[in-house]
Amino acid sequence: MTSDLELLGQYARNQAQDAFTKIVRRHVDLVYSAALRQVRSPQLAEEVAQSVFTDLARNAGKLKPDTVLTAWLYQVTRRTAIDVVRHESRRQRREQIASEMNAMNATAPDWTHVEPFLDEAMQTLDDTDRAAVLLRYFENKSLREVGQTLGTSDDTAQKRVSRAVEHLRKFLSQRGVAVGASGLAVLIAANAVQAAPVGLAVTVSAAAVLAGTAVSTSTVIAATKTIVMTTLQKTLITATIAAVVGTGVYEAHRASTLQGQNQTLQQQQATLTEQIAQLKSDNEGLSNRVAQASRSPPLSSERLRELLKLRGEVGVLRRQQRELELATAQSKAHDLPRQPAPTETSQSNIPAPFQLQLALDEPGEDTEPMTNNASGETLHVQKTPLMDYTAIRSATVEWDASSGEPEINIELSDVGKELFAAVTKENIDKRLAFVLDGHLYLAPVIRSEITEGKVQITGHFTEEEASELAAKINDAINSQ
Repeated sequence: MTSDLELLGQYARNQAQDAFTKIVRRHVDLVYSAALRQVRSPQLAEEVAQSVFTDLARNAGKLKPDTVLTAWLYQVTRRTAIDVVRHESRRQRREQIASEMNAMNATAPDWTHVEPFLDEAMQTLDDTDRAAVLLRYFENKSLREVGQTLGTSDDTAQKRVSRAVEHLRKFLSQRGVAVGASGLAVLIAANAVQAAPVGLAVTVSAAAVLAGTAVSTSTVIAATKTIVMTTLQKTLITATIAAVVGTGVYEAHRASTLQGQNQTLQQQQATLTEQIAQLKSDNEGLSNRVAQASRSPPLSSERLRELLKLRGEVGVLRRQQRELELATAQSKAHDLPRQPAPTETSQSNIPAPFQLQLALDEPGEDTEPMTNNASGETLHVQKTPLMDYTAIRSATVEWDASSGEPEINIELSDVGKELFAAVTKENIDKRLAFVLDGHLYLAPVIRSEITEGKVQITGHFTEEEASELAAKINDAINSQ
């Protein structure tokens, strides 16, 4: 009997349909049975089998000579079935969430009802619970970051935050504001912290420095008025003046140098402020389009990517402005040489912590070969990403209920959720490559539009690898 690999070779070289049909007949029972045990639905099991043999046809010429086809088909069936089960559970969860949201929206209070009582309610929390709420919802930190800051585990941080939000909810209910704990958390995260006016940080910093200088000057004048001019003191003061004159020459030179440095820093700050203002204007324009999505056709993935790019640039400029402000303060306070601010180009060779790219069947000018860490399969991945870490709100490590292996859970931002939905809608029946730190970990076939804004990435990680990758993603998000 002709071996499986010989039949695959005939199909790959000559597109011999009869050879591929023989392979399907040999293994379809195994694939269907393995799928049925996991998806528990004959219809879904048929879909899994169809997907598995489609993957086999695509990779017919790429399998290694020592591949055991039965084992390969079994592993691909398992991964595909897991994806289908997840998709079904997410679809059911989306329907449940939509139902709950509809019920909640019918009675949910407006932010204007919560705002007048929020700070009074926050004062009723103990110090640690208040800190947990501030970190989680005012600064949008992940539970992992909250736990690290408070010196506790992720689970303890979650319980503390939940308990604090419930306390706030009860306080508000006593003031006549009826709101659920989850709805209250959403309202606080979305509205508690508003952007300060552009340039306020520079203005406040300059005013504080001037106020400090005025205090020092008034203190010196008051001390001078208390001196009793005795003959001995006059003699001492004459000698002191001679020393002060010499010191004054040095101070004048240093003051001139500092003034030049400060003028340069102020010019750089002014340029950054202008750029931030322009990017903020562009950002607000695109954000308004996202807000109007319910009343107009949804934005294309290109426009959503443009919005994320602008937000990323705003984050970079703000970070550079903070560094310049710090350098200015250090220069004035300690006369320290200013360190050059790090630039994006200095890290251009570092792999992106997260990218979503299109995987093609054939190589092209804009593709590069990448090997799947989990399956060993080599794909031709487009170099230009469809999404990157700027679309993510947070990354956490959890354990898969089926395999017990660690996985990375990605929670997308509001704009990232819209972009991911657009990307999956535009690339149905294509493979999307999930690339973390320059390595390919997952390349599923997109079967339908995905709108829930959450992604699970598996790749046979060790716990240490998953934690390190999630930390890199979160660090990149926080540095924006």
